[in-house]
Amino acid sequence: MMLYHLHDFRRATLTPFRFAAEATKATFQNPLFPASQTKFGRAIAAGAELFERTTRHFVKPVFGLTTTSIFGETVQVDEEVVMTKPFCKLLHFNRHIGNSDPRVLIVAPMSGHHATLLRGTVESMLPDHDVYITDWVDARIVPLSQGKFDLDDYISYVIDFIRLLGPDVHVFAVCQPAPAVLCAISLLAQMDDPAQPRSMTLMGGPIDTRISETFVTEMAHKESVGWFEHSMVHPIPFYYPGAHRLVYPGFLQLQGFIWMNVDRHVGEHIKLFQHLVKGDGEIAEYRRWVAQFYSWPDDPADNGSRQKGRNGGAPDEPADWRGTPDTEGKVSTNG
Repeated sequence: MMLYHLHDFRRATLTPFRFAAEATKATFQNPLFPASQTKFGRAIAAGAELFERTTRHFVKPVFGLTTTSIFGETVQVDEEVVMTKPFCKLLHFNRHIGNSDPRVLIVAPMSGHHATLLRGTVESMLPDHDVYITDWVDARIVPLSQGKFDLDDYISYVIDFIRLLGPDVHVFAVCQPAPAVLCAISLLAQMDDPAQPRSMTLMGGPIDTRISETFVTEMAHKESVGWFEHSMVHPIPFYYPGAHRLVYPGFLQLQGFIWMNVDRHVGEHIKLFQHLVKGDGEIAEYRRWVAQFYSWPDDPADNGSRQKGRNGGAPDEPADWRGTPDTEGKVSTNG
């Protein structure tokens, strides 16, 4: 299917209109232009900005956390990469202090948004914790020669990160990675690995999707793996580094997420328009929200299809983990 190509073609055709919107915005925000001081002029500039932002291809945001406040003092923070894998970088927010605060590994979701969606979580933890976070790589830029990435690899990545950070680490999984983190830590316990973490926190994760069913889980049970693969999985075009890799494209995830919460997203854009017209102090916050929300990476198709396949099996059916030779690698999927 050529859906990915059609999406990029549509985006390319909108480029001249986006440039026109940027020029309109710059004109009507120029203080030397008389209409910029009127409500009508601000409304024109606001409409142009909304059009430009909703048609723009947003790049991955940055964390931008360079300082934190500890006991009232400003402390410098350096963002470091401590481990690099084809589909993930383990980031460390190194604080320039001598304290030995609790070490925390935040496992960010690999389900649409970049890890920077948890910027606020990292920022709030920095004063009292030594923070690490998984920064998943957009599958669009991972060459096909790097191999696949499925649930087994996901679990292996988490195990490797925990072993690197040692037994004093506290693991904090947010939403989608909860099952993989639970499997990883269960395997470490089964192997009596000395790197077992001190604690595990699973936040909003779908451990047992049979409980409190939603439209999403009902659809997962209703449709087959083949239907999802046919409808949602597409190859990356040849002009990207990850050419020909099968992925769940970010733009499809974004569209689905918007339609699940369409009222909220329309309301947020209306609020942004109103703030732009008023020219008040809320503009920067809404601009950050738009930039963060509309930046969606592609996810490897192997990861999603393998999870869907397991969820579609019998509840008590054991799942095999492709692990080290000295372990059976059996984890029960029973909730």
